[in-house]
Amino acid sequence: MKHKLSLAIPDTMNDWSMTIQDMSVYTDLIPVSCLTLQVLAPGFISAVTFDETSVPALTPGFTRHLTACNLELQTQSCGTRFDPLPDGIYVIKLSVSPNDVVYAEYNHLRVTQALIKWKNLLCELELAPCDPPLDKKKKLAKLMEIKGMIEAAKAMVEVCHKTKKGKELFNYAVKQLNKLNCQSC
Repeated sequence: MKHKLSLAIPDTMNDWSMTIQDMSVYTDLIPVSCLTLQVLAPGFISAVTFDETSVPALTPGFTRHLTACNLELQTQSCGTRFDPLPDGIYVIKLSVSPNDVVYAEYNHLRVTQALIKWKNLLCELELAPCDPPLDKKKKLAKLMEIKGMIEAAKAMVEVCHKTKKGKELFNYAVKQLNKLNCQSC
């Protein structure tokens, strides 16, 4: 019997934090030591590490709420201002001793900023409980197409492990959102 490492990284509409939950099953037959969580933010080359010496200490079954300050993306006004976390691919690794052998690694495509923009565009449609006029119907169809692209991009990254294709599809979806959002185009 060995440890079965697993993380949950729920999607949220909160643009300034990310939650990571330890969903692992640890066997009583092997001690849990050197529990380590590493998070590599998009566009960065080194990960931020949380472990048993972190405050608060990382313990089995943890729930960690991360902000731009925790992830070292924000270095000023921590605790008084909360910068939004960027969308993109976060590489998240959970390990226990021996850490180079016992680990689980995830590619998580954060899409919060895009979904906030998408929902705001839905709000602007001001749909009524009836068949919408043709112009609103077309915009709604385009928004639903974009949402499908965002979901497909997440699947590419998180399930299919095709990070490059997933990132390209996500960037295309965001580009389409920006076109819909452009008031002077």
